[in-house]
Amino acid sequence: MKQLILAFGLVFLLASCGAGSGKGAHDDSATVSPGAQSTTPTSDSVLPKTDAGASKTDTGTSKTSAGTSAAGATRTILFFGNSLTAGYGLADPSQSFPSVIQHRIDSLHLPYKVINAGNSGETTAGGNARIDWVLHQPVDIFVLELGANDGLRGLPLTETNKNLQAIIDRVKAKYPTCKILLLGMQVPPNLGQQYTSSFKAIWPALAQKNNVSLVPFVLQGVGGVPSLNQADGIHPTAQGAIIVADNVWVVLRGML
Repeated sequence: MKQLILAFGLVFLLASCGAGSGKGAHDDSATVSPGAQSTTPTSDSVLPKTDAGASKTDTGTSKTSAGTSAAGATRTILFFGNSLTAGYGLADPSQSFPSVIQHRIDSLHLPYKVINAGNSGETTAGGNARIDWVLHQPVDIFVLELGANDGLRGLPLTETNKNLQAIIDRVKAKYPTCKILLLGMQVPPNLGQQYTSSFKAIWPALAQKNNVSLVPFVLQGVGGVPSLNQADGIHPTAQGAIIVADNVWVVLRGML
């Protein structure tokens, strides 16, 4: 119980912190400026400029309007979430869990580039409002980490589910061959057992309905562990972010 409540103390602060507040927080303009060129393979602040050439699917078929990267080209993994994704409070953006995953990808010499589209304080409604902007650039794998701020605010579960489904639909419509990974969340029981259990069930149901991959609880092993959280007791440290990355990597590695 203590671990779950402290874990979601993190998300409560994410909801109360506006974009751009504190170290490591990102706002929309800094995170996903369409057409901006990222400067290094581990840069998380912008979407990369893409060439006008054709792309192809995993089976080798050329595509020009939507889909995966051209043969031999670097493919894109886009992390779309709140300040857990953005790496709020960390000394350097390279310590965020998406960047940890980029370092792991680089060490394995895999042709994937991570883009961090985390936005502090984001709800599913906010994500749904900005998803089209983010999707200006081709995406091969889309990692969706949103919903916890909805839960901590006690927002209607039907709206959370509706917004997450709308985001998934927009990604599939724009990039039909894009693989999608949902990062599940949970809320503490203070909102009632029915709300808590129904909230937790949103992600498995969406994963099954849409035939996409799922990490059941992205903060597993981090929430409530003092040594893995910052001085405020709620934001993961750099070491905590590594464990979050491990939780994601268990599923993501099979998608590469």
